[in-house]
Amino acid sequence: MKKIISLIFIILFIGCKGDKTREMEEVSASEKDSLSDENFISESILGEEAVEFNLEKANRLADLPLGCIEIEYPNKLGQTLENKEALGTPQELHPAFYGCFDWHSSVHAHWSMVSLLKQFPDLEKEEEIREKLKKSLSAENIMGEVEYFQRAQSDSYERTYGWAWLLKLAEELKTWEDPLAKELDANLQPLTDLIVQRYVDFLPKLNYPVRVGEHSNTAFGMSFAYDFANSTANQELMDAISKRARDFYLNDDDCPVSWEPGGYDFLSPCLQEVDIMLRILPRNAFNLWIEDFMPDLKNEDFTMEVGEVSDRSDGKLVHLDGLNFSRGWVFYHLANTYPEDYGHLRTLANEHVSYSFPNLVGDSYEGGHWLGSFALYALQAASRE
Repeated sequence: MKKIISLIFIILFIGCKGDKTREMEEVSASEKDSLSDENFISESILGEEAVEFNLEKANRLADLPLGCIEIEYPNKLGQTLENKEALGTPQELHPAFYGCFDWHSSVHAHWSMVSLLKQFPDLEKEEEIREKLKKSLSAENIMGEVEYFQRAQSDSYERTYGWAWLLKLAEELKTWEDPLAKELDANLQPLTDLIVQRYVDFLPKLNYPVRVGEHSNTAFGMSFAYDFANSTANQELMDAISKRARDFYLNDDDCPVSWEPGGYDFLSPCLQEVDIMLRILPRNAFNLWIEDFMPDLKNEDFTMEVGEVSDRSDGKLVHLDGLNFSRGWVFYHLANTYPEDYGHLRTLANEHVSYSFPNLVGDSYEGGHWLGSFALYALQAASRE
């Protein structure tokens, strides 16, 4: 009986999938036409081909952080008030990272500008980006950020999503051979040191991982922090992350990927776990672990439907565009690290990225203030083939 029900479901699903595919092709074609005058996308980015990452697209992506880092309102402070004196405007509270709707989005907007300038020194707005980075990341402004984190009620502020992006920004500066990077890195160092210490102090206290598709996902927060630790040879932080990742995930079996995505997800709980274990486990151990956790990833027929966004003016629903980018970068990481086992996932990554990439131009502020960073990180992963 179960086989009959399953067969009926498969037949219906294939029919629906065909209709959905045609619908997506029509939407993609419409989006492409609407953007063709701006030359933002080309024939190659729709479907299974990778999005071409070039200077033209870098210039477009640079407009997104430039358009929000000094926009103070609307703003979501996420603040716990210890008293009435703790109130203040976003810029008063966060002199470096007050724009782009919330603190963490401002941080990764700054990361985007550094990353783009580092990869494309001939950006059209190179001088403007440099000036804005110097203005935001001044020594005085960073000390203002440190003071906020040292408030009595701010121990858990931006834990661990904002922490992760701050270390990603620090990593980008430390690995950029440019006089400006040296200056900005020195300015940022007090906040970098504070966040590193927050990780080292917090991770041993976290008895259970947070397995959600939004900001508090533990695997995501540890992945970016591990990259920073690895690039800076911070053995204490690497050891802290490696230990907790093994404690949390080493015995996990059969991740319920069929439950994904959640309605507001911008991260895949299953794939983010794969991403951190890919970093910390040697190849043989990773192969054994993945066979229990997500063995289907090795199947060349493995697929995941893209996250479909119904309303990009809704700040929560547009999270699914972010999900497509974050899924994409995990697939690229797997394909890049072990191409003989996971090279086929590059096509699936391309499908996810190409679905959401055209929507970056002309997007509402709900997505425009943060999605460019996710797209950029995915494109970086794609280019490291």
